[in-house]
Amino acid sequence: MNIVVVGDVLLDVDLSGDAGRLCPDAPVPVVDVSNARRRAGGAGLVASMLHRDLRARSGSHLELVTVLSDDDAAWRLREELGDLPLVWGPSGAPTPVKTRVRAGNQAVVRFDEGCGAAPIPGVSAEMLSAVEAADVVLVSDYGRGLPANPELRGLLERMAVRVPVIWDPHPSGADPVPGVAAVTPNLAEALKACGGPGPSGPSGPSGASGSEGGADVVRAAADAAHALQQRWGSRAVIVTLGNRGALIHREGENGELPHLVPAPVVQVDDPCGAGDRFCASLALRLGAGADLAEAAQDAVQDAAEFLGSGGVSSLTVDPAPTALRGPAVDALQVAHATREAGGTVVATGGCFDLLHAGHARTLAAARRLGDCLIVCMNSDESVRRLKGSERPIMGEEDRAELLAALECVDAVYIFGEDTPEEALATLRPDIWVKGGDYSAADLPEAALLRSWGGQTVTVPYIPARSTTSLAAALAEVG
Repeated sequence: MNIVVVGDVLLDVDLSGDAGRLCPDAPVPVVDVSNARRRAGGAGLVASMLHRDLRARSGSHLELVTVLSDDDAAWRLREELGDLPLVWGPSGAPTPVKTRVRAGNQAVVRFDEGCGAAPIPGVSAEMLSAVEAADVVLVSDYGRGLPANPELRGLLERMAVRVPVIWDPHPSGADPVPGVAAVTPNLAEALKACGGPGPSGPSGPSGASGSEGGADVVRAAADAAHALQQRWGSRAVIVTLGNRGALIHREGENGELPHLVPAPVVQVDDPCGAGDRFCASLALRLGAGADLAEAAQDAVQDAAEFLGSGGVSSLTVDPAPTALRGPAVDALQVAHATREAGGTVVATGGCFDLLHAGHARTLAAARRLGDCLIVCMNSDESVRRLKGSERPIMGEEDRAELLAALECVDAVYIFGEDTPEEALATLRPDIWVKGGDYSAADLPEAALLRSWGGQTVTVPYIPARSTTSLAAALAEVG
């Protein structure tokens, strides 16, 4: 899966500390700054989130397509993006810098620099080629002009016919192109786009401040979503409603029966970044083949978990990839931590389509051979190449979630190749386990494991247990 984020990037700066006194020359608090953080904002934040998500998914690729200035802030922004693949052109305007000051859990003030009106930038052939190669596109509009470029808009409109295009709009930005899979305004943005003033207070996926007037909020969101879907010509509009979740309106619906996705209850200290997390997760799941309702449900869950774990302040520590739940965390982190502790890293692999008792026993046996077990799992595209167009029966997200729920599994690494050699070269396990009657020495992976001192072993399997026979039996029943 090739994901492209295209849009406007910013430099965000967070200053935080305590405010225990007032300024002597004015009745304003004095914040003793104890922590300063910089991070990529706008489309850069969305791309950074996806970059973390995809680290445990071999065969997936991400690119950020944007425009940059040549000022100091742009260089600092590029430092924050790190090794994230970047295709960029000149912006013709200063880099926007947004500095937030927080005292404890309370926002005090925000300073904006370089955020005035910007000209619509040009796009290079390289930028257009990167977008055209995408399997899913996320447009992150922060009102700086890139999504208004006519050449880019023409390409996105053509692409919306064949790949999911998700458009996160901005009140000062361009309208989405027709035909996109989903447009994702928050409630304030949706009401403003319809000509209303919009409610006061935050309204990102988990940023609303209360539950008063819930029915009125849902009705207003439903009416706005219906009107905007017809105006924009998108296949769906998803209005995020803060701690109420999100409301979905699809093309062809009359809006009389709103489809509401509730959000789990979490403690929110800072709602910043919730909308970006929602859009990133939505793009990831639509790109993996999920339907819109399922993708939106997972995206609401991810946004809530993101805020509950500290929001943007948690991004200095790599989080678990959002596609993997339960005990599964970043496979590379698990392998590194196990080695640092002097432990043995064990890995096994397969398609794991329709998890059965044979799988469970093989995984449990493998886990007993070391201090962690990483499961290398074939992606949907890989399974189709190996097993045929009717497989997999279960998508990679569901297969990974089931594996992650097993107590014996510490991490899941999804790879898109036909064989696991590239995944193994990345993870470098000490032991590679195969279930069945293979001769370990004859397995093609054995030589690779030996190159770094690893060992390939086999463990017993249960006869007459296979996904193929199970699928055939289910087909006869149903």
